[in-house]
Amino acid sequence: MAKVILAKKIAMSRTFQEDGTVVPVTVLQAGPCLVTQVKDKAKDGYQAIQVGFDENKRPATKARAGHLKPVGKNLRHLKEFRIEKGEFSVGQVLDVTQFAPGDVINVTGWSKGKGFQGVVKRHGFHGHPSSHGHKDQARMPGSIGAGGVQHVRKGMRMAGRMGDAQVTISNLRVVEIRPETNELVVKGAVPGARHGLLLIKSVAD
Repeated sequence: MAKVILAKKIAMSRTFQEDGTVVPVTVLQAGPCLVTQVKDKAKDGYQAIQVGFDENKRPATKARAGHLKPVGKNLRHLKEFRIEKGEFSVGQVLDVTQFAPGDVINVTGWSKGKGFQGVVKRHGFHGHPSSHGHKDQARMPGSIGAGGVQHVRKGMRMAGRMGDAQVTISNLRVVEIRPETNELVVKGAVPGARHGLLLIKSVAD
């Protein structure tokens, strides 16, 4: 059965193994979540579940309130997970107890937005020399191709919007679960800023 849950990034920290090795970890507030919808191949064409997380203080729209009526809560985040197998039902509670130390998971989040950036920061260009004859060229992109084609080729690395993109980190390992505080401790870093939403799914269904 697939293990899925929604979480918030709390903070980065570290733990110590029995041999004294330092392990960098990220602490996540994972759930409790509610299954708000179950989709199947016969009706929807694919198998998936919709999961809700974090009660919303603002009143819901009529459409959203009607959709969430079976679970009886106004949830802030609704996200869908594709599943291959497993039995889920509307109203089912998903929490950290479904995971165990050693589980391998994929974590999807949204990276920090950095606004409009130049090629040096966005793509790691070295820029031009600062010697004589290079006035105002230090961080310029340089040539962007031959003039014969009369247009910029698709995929050209140039200045533009950076960050705020969906990022998935694969094969992270669960180090510890804390059921009393709904916390999941994961080895390594996960995308996004503090309190950012994360989608967690076990690698092996």
